[in-house]
Amino acid sequence: MAMEKTKQLPSGISDFGRIRTEDYYYTDKTMFLERMEQISSFLFLVRPRRFGKSLFLSMLEQYYDCKAENRFDELFAGLWVHEHPTPWHHRYQVIKLDFSRVTGDIDELQENFNAYCGDELDAFAYKYEDQYFPGFAEEVKKRRTALMKLNYIGTTAKKYGCPLYLIVDEYDNFTNTVLSQHGHEVYRALTHGTGFYRGVFKVFKPIFDRVLMMGVSPVTLDDLTSGYNIATNISMDPRFNHVLGFSEQEVRQMFLYYQGQGALRGDIGEMISEMRPWYDNYCFAKDSLSEDRSFNSNMVIYYLMSQVGLGHRPDIMRDPNTGTDYVKLKQLLRLDQLSGDRHGTIRTIAEEGFVYGQLADHFPAEEMMEEKNFVSLLYYYGMLTIGGTYRGRLKLIMPNNNVRSQYYQYLLDEIKRHQYIDTSRLDDLFSAMAYDGEWQPLLKHISELYSQSASARSLIEGERNIQGFMLAMLSLCPYYLVAPEVGVSHGYCDFFLMPDFARLPDIPHAFIVELKYVKAGATEQQAADQWQQAVDQIRGYAQGEVVRRLTGTARLHLIVAQFRGYDLERMEEVEKMEK
Repeated sequence: MAMEKTKQLPSGISDFGRIRTEDYYYTDKTMFLERMEQISSFLFLVRPRRFGKSLFLSMLEQYYDCKAENRFDELFAGLWVHEHPTPWHHRYQVIKLDFSRVTGDIDELQENFNAYCGDELDAFAYKYEDQYFPGFAEEVKKRRTALMKLNYIGTTAKKYGCPLYLIVDEYDNFTNTVLSQHGHEVYRALTHGTGFYRGVFKVFKPIFDRVLMMGVSPVTLDDLTSGYNIATNISMDPRFNHVLGFSEQEVRQMFLYYQGQGALRGDIGEMISEMRPWYDNYCFAKDSLSEDRSFNSNMVIYYLMSQVGLGHRPDIMRDPNTGTDYVKLKQLLRLDQLSGDRHGTIRTIAEEGFVYGQLADHFPAEEMMEEKNFVSLLYYYGMLTIGGTYRGRLKLIMPNNNVRSQYYQYLLDEIKRHQYIDTSRLDDLFSAMAYDGEWQPLLKHISELYSQSASARSLIEGERNIQGFMLAMLSLCPYYLVAPEVGVSHGYCDFFLMPDFARLPDIPHAFIVELKYVKAGATEQQAADQWQQAVDQIRGYAQGEVVRRLTGTARLHLIVAQFRGYDLERMEEVEKMEK
């Protein structure tokens, strides 16, 4: 019996109909439709970019559209909902809007919004005209504005008993762009009072029987829901923790399929372990902390495409498409003219790997300046995720190395923004450190750059400043996964330079670096006591099982560096204690 043709990987494809008819691999998410129907007719769901929002909405459109009823078997055979159809499938006329398609200068925004929505409503009228009366589409088309068209469709649909379903993708896209690029006054004009964007939302409740909106942040939600005030936000509902992204079971199932087709070779468990530090670890509900964590679905497909097509992992584990995330992060930082508090929040996360706080399920734009809401915004953008709880607060962590690299890039860019720093020598020094164990030239060079850098001095004085600068420099190293404050035996080390064995299995040296800062006026005895404390700490770190496991066969070097003021005072390698 001939083996069936191997399904294609759906990289960058968000059209559900195309995926199902052109034989692409599809991870079944249809079981969530029943749960959504049971909760509310009006829903909001917020998730980071590249988690599969558009594909999910495309699937939902095909499931509920009355015009797609004759394709139910073609599109849904083999999926959960095909065997468990809900009462509402193929019952609605569907209007689907994607607000990311509304672009242009601020002066053109209202016109472009009206034109885009108007075109979509005209297309809706032609599609469903046979369920109304001859000439219905022309009646819609001659209405001057999108709001007029929408009101006419709503009135006529009720007259003819036609239920309507509204799907909005990227509902917050262009308003967030306005907020970050043009400020609060322009933003408020759109979303308050008689603003045209608010005006459209106000008519949703009386017109539509069901509504689902998806976006990246809940900022616009709060400003608009006084006009559209009946929506249920399911973004942090544990029942929908895995509605988007991939669980580990879903990843394993996908990899097993390609292995069974002969398209994937190697140990699947090892591949998942290799991906986990880069693409996994997202949690979207406090009550789901004990559950399997979520992988970023697009990043998993990026990895699998390399394994299937080239027979090995990607040369660069970080998905190149995440560069747009970094652009979005910098846009967030520009809000409120790069306020110092916001810089401090980013630095704390970058240097420590986590921050404590509470997550707001919605907030108006005016309150986005508050630190607690800025942390929430980072969470919704996927730059933080729920890592645990501590004394009634959430521990919000960088989910993985892919995100971590963006924070490190920010630290480096922030230093370079104030002063030019020549990093051209670093490549050779990194190589000598990784393969020859020659750590002194690299760390001394970084220390000299720090001492000479007026920009570094202007950020935060003291130990955290040195750590931030060192972290920014070490993050450029291609041989190590540089993790600050990794939990090891007896506490947290400042820097653990873990060899990237998956990419470079022959790296023979690993490092733990402990930094100490002595105030300029400290006595020699105080400096000596601090040094001995650091020696005792780093020896304790080296005994931990985590360090032994992650170091593998590489020789582990324990380095203590002590700064006084802005200058390196002492740096030595510490001998490990025998057990």
